[in-house]
Amino acid sequence: MDIDEPKSEQTDKTLVQSNEDKKFLIKKWHAVTLWTWDICVENCAICRNHIMELCIEAQADGGAGGTNATCDTPCNVAWGVCSHAFHFCCIRRWLKTRSVCPLCSKDWDYARVGKNSS
Repeated sequence: MDIDEPKSEQTDKTLVQSNEDKKFLIKKWHAVTLWTWDICVENCAICRNHIMELCIEAQADGGAGGTNATCDTPCNVAWGVCSHAFHFCCIRRWLKTRSVCPLCSKDWDYARVGKNSS
């Protein structure tokens, strides 16, 4: 009658045997990740500044708290339902004369407005 070894002992023997067959053993591992914003563009198509920096008007006013005298609001980022993003000040000025997205010419609707990290 054959007797099977308990499963834990088989696993230990297998690990010992497989470790002996390996050319190297990883002792320490550091994971590195990269991330990006989930937007179609990185620059505001209206003022051409990076979307997470202040818009041209806020920079011209000295960037006082991320607000500018023209629109009296913080320099936020506005996303449209078309997934394009612009500075809120820039898109608000754009929408005074046109009602479409500057990049894809679809009717503009706000998906969300959020604060940038500047």
